[in-house]
Amino acid sequence: MTATAASPATRLLRRSRRTRTGWLLAVLGALALACALSVGLGTRSVGWADIAGGLAGRADTIGQAVVAVRVPRTILAALAGAALGLAGAVMQGVTRNPLADPGILGVNAGAAMAVVIGMAWFGMASLSDYLWTAILGAAAAACFVYAVGSLGRGGATPLKLALAGAATSIASASLTMAIVLPRNDIAGGVRSWQVGGVGGASFDAILPCLPFLAAGLVLSLLSARSLNLLALGDEAAAGLGAGVAWARGGAALGAVLLCGATTAVCGPIGFVGLMVPHLCRLLVGVDHRWLLPFSALTGAILLICSDVLGRIVARPSELDVGIVTAFVGAPVFIWIVRQRRVRDL
Repeated sequence: MTATAASPATRLLRRSRRTRTGWLLAVLGALALACALSVGLGTRSVGWADIAGGLAGRADTIGQAVVAVRVPRTILAALAGAALGLAGAVMQGVTRNPLADPGILGVNAGAAMAVVIGMAWFGMASLSDYLWTAILGAAAAACFVYAVGSLGRGGATPLKLALAGAATSIASASLTMAIVLPRNDIAGGVRSWQVGGVGGASFDAILPCLPFLAAGLVLSLLSARSLNLLALGDEAAAGLGAGVAWARGGAALGAVLLCGATTAVCGPIGFVGLMVPHLCRLLVGVDHRWLLPFSALTGAILLICSDVLGRIVARPSELDVGIVTAFVGAPVFIWIVRQRRVRDL
């Protein structure tokens, strides 16, 4: 008797793997193209020959000065976008909330308020101090939002978490402004930083945040299997051997490290963590083993492209990347709310 043909489920799995591999190659190609555009385009038009000379290290070329500015800016945009996209996917998995996002849940606002408090009241001025302070602020905001959203009947429903996060963001932003307004010595820098951007990036600013981003990346990727189990519900996950509290805590810690480090360097950038996971689910499905790395890569592409767009549309000036993502993200947020039609309170 001849061997039976592969079952429909096996064929579907194989097709799914081929499809995901194809999308992976497409995303990597898009990332390479976005990086090239980020180095080649800016508020000032510079020829590709000059840029190639700058990349080759030839002296006395305008391209060398341009490359010295745009390369670290591109790297920072890629790291920040990857961190925010990955953090958004993790938060949506931990809370089982399609509206979860570091900005919407108040995590970015908590990190920003903590940094401003450190600057205004404790005289913090070094990036290492900002990093630790932002991470502690992000963790405190995340715990507060989840605690408030868990009150009442039904526990932490998507709508209650979104409302608690929105209220926390507004309250944190108001407190931050109340702290900044009387302090003319820090007001200008804080207001510019609060918009969120990657302008003025340098390797000196990037290097201190790498250990925090690496730790957050590892914790988040290691949580993929646990997030798949949590998607089945707490009781089902516990029945399959998952430690629900530890799984949530480890994944949330990874997201907090990513958000805190990114906010300390770039300021609070919104909507990246909301848009990217939804797009990646359309491409690779809901398996977090694929969704998390795809969210990191797609987040990097989105933030790099947003930064390039901000440089082009306002020449000879530029728009901060946080403004561009807000313009794009607000309609996406409305569309997601209408599509999901969250009903539970």
